[in-house]
Amino acid sequence: MNDRTGVLLIHGLGGTRHDLGSMHKAIRRAGGDAHMITLPGHGTRPEDLAEVRAEAWLDAVVEQYRQLEGEYDTLHVAGMCMGALVALLLCHRVGHARGRLALLAAPVFIDGWSTPWYRPLRHLIYRLPQLARRMRVEEGEPFGIKNPLVRAIVKKKFERQDNFHYPWVPLSCVGQVDRMRAWVQAAAPETRCPTLVVHAREDELTSLRSQAFLQDTLPDARSVVLEDSYHMICADNDRDEVARQLLAFFGFDPVHAVSPAMARRMGRGSRDDAPGNAGNSADPADSGDEAG
Repeated sequence: MNDRTGVLLIHGLGGTRHDLGSMHKAIRRAGGDAHMITLPGHGTRPEDLAEVRAEAWLDAVVEQYRQLEGEYDTLHVAGMCMGALVALLLCHRVGHARGRLALLAAPVFIDGWSTPWYRPLRHLIYRLPQLARRMRVEEGEPFGIKNPLVRAIVKKKFERQDNFHYPWVPLSCVGQVDRMRAWVQAAAPETRCPTLVVHAREDELTSLRSQAFLQDTLPDARSVVLEDSYHMICADNDRDEVARQLLAFFGFDPVHAVSPAMARRMGRGSRDDAPGNAGNSADPADSGDEAG
């Protein structure tokens, strides 16, 4: 067994490891091992999501978890957006007792302030599978980002077609997320591992109703409500606070949430610190190599 601490990080729908910003860097600075998974249908092209079912996502993370639990005495799990749903379902399925769970912007309910009035009509379209596979749900402003600089960077990345997040997803895979939302509501009362719920008050995709449900339903939960971010909390204004909260909850020193170089820029670093690149750049996709 590895005497270090492992952390399994799970990205969101249409996303990549960049959904979690520089979280993996913070974990490694703190002395942990961050492992990222690319869920089925991701990292290629949006069309590859059309036929993927929720069971495939869950099976993939269970397989990764089983591999990692053979390596670590302590293994934590964290998920962002849809990845938070997958993370909770994973912990429920395996009876996770080797570590803790962090749910970041979990969309238990799709009811944020930017949700269009016609969104409930998607459930009718699910009954026409071929149409649901062809219909596109486009990414658009504000891209889950409140910070105008970061939002502009994200917009440019979409315009350049950078491979950090799909520009659209098939409606059919949104249907798979809806299936998982129902599963989470059933599984939460029986998911007993200590859980951290982090949610933004101004989340445009999923309101604080999701946070309240998880806080009230999970047997062992604590919540942090962020006041200066939209949905993509690992890349927005509160990203350093998210990293601090997650590190502390997982038993790491939260000082490592900010890189030494960034700490110097913020006036907190020592003159004797070695030079380096800032770990929490304004660029949400400036996040180095992945592990696992």
